[in-house]
Amino acid sequence: MSASPQEMTHEEVLRVRLEVLRQDHRDLDAAIRAYEDSRAADMLAVRRLKRQKLALKDRIARIEDELTPDIIA
Repeated sequence: MSASPQEMTHEEVLRVRLEVLRQDHRDLDAAIRAYEDSRAADMLAVRRLKRQKLALKDRIARIEDELTPDIIA
């Protein structure tokens, strides 16, 4: 089944989504560092950001698993 030029395959959609999630993960990492470096660091906010970052990491891992075929030896 071939996609028309305007349509993306499922794998292409996953790869785009993966890149967006990776960028969001990097952005959260930068935000966490900025919070931690500030004098008035709100530790509750930092914990929330870290929780969001872990959730993104899990979503990234699920997509990577879907994109990587299982090799049965």
